[in-house]
Amino acid sequence: MAETLVLNSVIGFGGTIENGLLVHPDGRTIIYPLGSTIVLRDRTDPRSQEFLQGHSDKVSCLALSRSGKYLATGQITYMGFTADIIIWDLETKQLLHRMALHKVKVQALDFSCDEKYLASLGGQDDNALVLWDVQTGNAICGSPTATNFTTCVKFFNNSNDKLVTAGNFNLNVWTYDAMNIKLRPQDASLGTLKRVFKTICIDSNDQYVHCGTTTGDVLQIALERVLFKNTGPAKGNVQLGVTASCEAPTGDLLVGGGDGSLQVLRTVPEPSSTNPKLLRKMPALAATRVEGAVTSISLADITSRAFTFYVGTSMCNIYKVSYEPATGKLKEELIQTAHSDKINGLAFPHEYSEVFATCGTGFIRLWHLSTCRELVRIAVPNLECFCIAFSTDGSAILSGWSDGRIRAFGPQSGKLLFTINDAHQKAVTAIASTSDSSKIISGGEEGMVRVWRLGRTSQTLEASLKDHKGPVNCIRIKAADDECVSASSDGSCIIWDLHTYKRRTSLFSNTFFKSVVYHPDESQLVTTGTDRKITYWDAYDGNAIRIIDGSEGDEVNALAVDRDGEAIVSGGGDKLVKLWGYDEGHCYFVGVAHSGAISGIGVTPDKQRIVSVGTEGGIFIWDYQRPQTLVDI
Repeated sequence: MAETLVLNSVIGFGGTIENGLLVHPDGRTIIYPLGSTIVLRDRTDPRSQEFLQGHSDKVSCLALSRSGKYLATGQITYMGFTADIIIWDLETKQLLHRMALHKVKVQALDFSCDEKYLASLGGQDDNALVLWDVQTGNAICGSPTATNFTTCVKFFNNSNDKLVTAGNFNLNVWTYDAMNIKLRPQDASLGTLKRVFKTICIDSNDQYVHCGTTTGDVLQIALERVLFKNTGPAKGNVQLGVTASCEAPTGDLLVGGGDGSLQVLRTVPEPSSTNPKLLRKMPALAATRVEGAVTSISLADITSRAFTFYVGTSMCNIYKVSYEPATGKLKEELIQTAHSDKINGLAFPHEYSEVFATCGTGFIRLWHLSTCRELVRIAVPNLECFCIAFSTDGSAILSGWSDGRIRAFGPQSGKLLFTINDAHQKAVTAIASTSDSSKIISGGEEGMVRVWRLGRTSQTLEASLKDHKGPVNCIRIKAADDECVSASSDGSCIIWDLHTYKRRTSLFSNTFFKSVVYHPDESQLVTTGTDRKITYWDAYDGNAIRIIDGSEGDEVNALAVDRDGEAIVSGGGDKLVKLWGYDEGHCYFVGVAHSGAISGIGVTPDKQRIVSVGTEGGIFIWDYQRPQTLVDI
């Protein structure tokens, strides 16, 4: 039985989840999801992290109780199955209750003011509102919400039996009838207004609810009789819709838009200067802008002069925003950033473990391993980077792009050093550097393997090797620079002589080869691919030595071997990081945290950490654990 691989830290933030960033009332912790994991991070120290793991798939919503004792999280699951809601005790970091009733997805959650009840909304396939008892974890009662999709739910701030739901062309105030154990809805009177609501915020006195819409306006509804009262912002709607809102302690409303705008709106009703019978539209008191659509706003600190909010965006950035009512200024400070899309590749510099690089759509990022901070961000808009490697002397980051070009960047400055135009007819899918950094070997989507000589001011094509009939997914070079191996989706791995540029030997299997590594003594090769097998090969004659099952049901995408050849680390479509003893082929440790397929994996050159990246955009850093072989026992 495999042991659990210890998760050390993560780099990432599920920025697309609405209201996914929460600030704990203890003044130290921020809470956010990353894939199927919930991260509890110290506000000042990004390395100080704790993890809550219990979901089987991507977390879709979060809610924190008023005192900060309980955290509720919901998830997505497969069509036709029920999705779990988990209530966590944040004092002990233990799972209290696991509840399942909603089909496919839990859309939204909220605790009542006294922490007695939890309200949950099902996703598009379920569309039901359910009330739960927090102490027992049992469902009290439920009701279908509306014929149209309902997206958000909020309890009143001062009563535990009233709540508001809003969605596509519907806005309801619900009252919980404890005598008859029923939820009774009351429709909001909006007149001729038709709106799709994205966010709701109830003021501290339960007098008004402010609803943000996809149209870009905020509707103020009086809760006493559920009547439409006012609208804002006064000077034009928010572009791309209102996506998040939060009440400031002054009673004003902080509103985030799909265009990254942040505005503070005055919500106190004032008569219009032209017609005293009409109300003046809610004016904006302050405004600023962040990168990406604002998906969550959470109030953090209150001082006599300013308030602090934490803002999460769809670009997976977390900002600390301070608002000074006296000066009317909003100041934003970026405190955490991450990949917002899938990560395609991962690379460490030669014999250096402190930094590593990742690549994805539009970006290459360089990270500091111990502090989890981004050091350099290289942006190439509208293109996808498929592969990345460091030159052996550390002077350049080599990358292959979807436009068929190889680009090299300075690892400290991020400046473009050179571009090889039309390196391949299609995308560049694999890249490697020789040990003297004088040559680059690249593989293309069309099946070409090409050798490039790097001069001081020029890059020349030295050889073009055409034997593969499918995309080249991985290239590895021997330490002596006399041989390299290329793995392809055509079911072959070819070992090339780098003096004659001819094929030495070939390995064939009924699979799409995804990754290949040399054992450190270079006598053996290990390959993996879509047939779920990890295969050991003799590097001299190309015969298969051993075949082990790398996964039960999914392809294995990534493979790494440590510098001493003691262990192999693998990852793939089953979302598990597996550490195998090289000699026995036995799986000793399994790491569970990813919610998407693993696309890249690496062991740090000092054998202290394992880094894995996946299609959900998360970077997971694990403690390396030495396999306990039979000799040790």
